[in-house]
Amino acid sequence: MTWELHLAACQSLKDKRQILQSLKARLHNEFNVSAAETAHQDLWQRAEITVCVVSTDRTHAADVLRQADRLVEAAPGARCP
Repeated sequence: MTWELHLAACQSLKDKRQILQSLKARLHNEFNVSAAETAHQDLWQRAEITVCVVSTDRTHAADVLRQADRLVEAAPGARCP
C-alpha cells in the first residue's frame, strides 16, 4: 500500500525525516510491516510512504493494511491529499 503525504509543517528535510521516521517506526511496531519512503526524498513537504505485509492469509494481510491506512490517515503532521 502506498500513500502520498503532504507535510505542511516541515521547513526542512530534517523536519520531514523526523516525522517520517516516527511514522515508519509506528507502522513497523504496531503492524509488523516493512515501511519505506519511496519517492520525493528531496522535497520538504511531500512524501510517499509504501508498506508491505507478508502473510499466508489474504484476509489477515488486508486487515493489517486497513489498520495501517487508518494510522497513516490519523498521523499528526502528515495529511493525505
